[in-house]
Amino acid sequence: MLDSSNDSIQGRAFLLGDDVNTDLNCSGKYLPGKDEAYIAAQAFEAVAPGFAAGFRSGGVIVAGKHFGINSSREQAVHILRRMGVAAIVAPSFGRQFFRNAINNGLPVLECDTRGIADGEALLLDLGGQVLTVAGQQITRLLPALPTAIRAILREGGLIPFLAKYPNWELPA
Repeated sequence: MLDSSNDSIQGRAFLLGDDVNTDLNCSGKYLPGKDEAYIAAQAFEAVAPGFAAGFRSGGVIVAGKHFGINSSREQAVHILRRMGVAAIVAPSFGRQFFRNAINNGLPVLECDTRGIADGEALLLDLGGQVLTVAGQQITRLLPALPTAIRAILREGGLIPFLAKYPNWELPA
């Protein structure tokens, strides 16, 4: 969830590569029958062995192009939330995954991820539209998110947003 006072996220970078599809973090072989905690412990094992075990809540996944391609499986976002992923930054996303992430309160931001190293401290300033890598001279422009999208993210997803603002009255 966004820091509502300034629309920012701070977290350590956890790197993944290009073309990471939804089956790699939420494999269909576990659905149905396994609980989310079990599936989260296996996330990304096929492309980054030990990723889930090394991931720390509040971290930011920094990926290559086409993150979340493959399916509209909403459980893929649920697993990322279960892991404690604060945001995902990648040059591009699968469109269905992108929408599922927003609907479930997970910030997904398109930008150039080259040069960002595993474990680096990141600051994502959504209001200022800048990603900053602490300790390096890296700043990247982030896309402007519409006011409604930022409001949905601040509330933790579409359902909590609609519970608080049933008539879509956007907060000032």
